[in-house]
Amino acid sequence: MSIENRTLKTGLFFGSYNPIHTGHLIIANYMANHTDLNEVWLIVSPHNPLKEKSGLGNMYDRLEMAKLATEQAENIRVSDIEFGLPQPSYTIDTLTYLHEKYPGKEFVLIMGADNLFSLKKWKNYEVLLKNYQIYVYPRPDADVKDWKNHPSITFTDTPLMEISSTFIRKAIKENKNVQFFLPDKVIDFIDGKGMYK
Repeated sequence: MSIENRTLKTGLFFGSYNPIHTGHLIIANYMANHTDLNEVWLIVSPHNPLKEKSGLGNMYDRLEMAKLATEQAENIRVSDIEFGLPQPSYTIDTLTYLHEKYPGKEFVLIMGADNLFSLKKWKNYEVLLKNYQIYVYPRPDADVKDWKNHPSITFTDTPLMEISSTFIRKAIKENKNVQFFLPDKVIDFIDGKGMYK
């Protein structure tokens, strides 16, 4: 049986990754290596239905940055699975597709407490909660008390990350130093393409 199909507990960490930064990588590493997950897939979303499309970097650039950032990462891989699916990307549709493609895998959703707070706005969120486990990482000021005892939701001790892609894009636009906020290879890629200027 190929490694692709043996039963693995795979965490799915969806994001625009516009650009991917150290905060994303620390969360992915924690989930992949400090919980019971066997691996984490970073799913680069072409277009999140709850976000404006206009501010998004080219999806292939965002994918390439995610790949550059995780070249040396243990148990973390990058997926462009949503690039071939209808846009905007709804998590439930992507999960249905992945489930058919990898029947032996157990998929777990990874999300921030801020996303959990707005989960009831998601398409078919009740089906998500019924069929999937959700591992939640903390976010500043996110009110999640309504979800505290939900059987499908696990709150993790992931280090609290307050870095955002918005902050980084603004810093690049203002010619500020972003060393250590992003992997060096990602900084080089952004510089080489003149992104976020």
